[in-house]
Amino acid sequence: MLPPFRIGHGFDIHRLVEGRACVLGGVTIPHSHGLDGHSDADCLTHALADALLGSMALPDIGHAFPPSEPKWKGMDSQEILRHAAHEVRSRGYDIANVDISIIAEAPKIAPHISAMRTVLSNTLSIPPDCVGIKATTNEKLGAIGNREGICAHAVCLVYRDDTV
Repeated sequence: MLPPFRIGHGFDIHRLVEGRACVLGGVTIPHSHGLDGHSDADCLTHALADALLGSMALPDIGHAFPPSEPKWKGMDSQEILRHAAHEVRSRGYDIANVDISIIAEAPKIAPHISAMRTVLSNTLSIPPDCVGIKATTNEKLGAIGNREGICAHAVCLVYRDDTV
């Protein structure tokens, strides 16, 4: 018997580099550096997609969208998130809520949280008040603290459609 509720956790980290856009939560944030990766490198969205896939005990996004595949180059990570949400729903579950913590010394995230919540809620087809986003620094410790990268943790709660 399938459990009525499931949770998932995701984590992602990307290096900051010059010459790339800084996309987080589907929002392009003005900054001197952007995130390096095969897709748009949106670590917030990647962590969230992995949380959703994890809630269904599925492999991470690298299996469905391998970086070795040229067709995914520069891909909008909202497509990855749509795929993860579809995987949840195709198994008879729906998304109750998601919560994301992003860790970065720069750029400032707080001014963009509202826009990120809107983008993610639209992608997931859930209300914006079911999308939590928090930002913090790494207190200048380690690679994140040295502004070498940005990382994100995400959790989600999903429920079987027949439980409500």
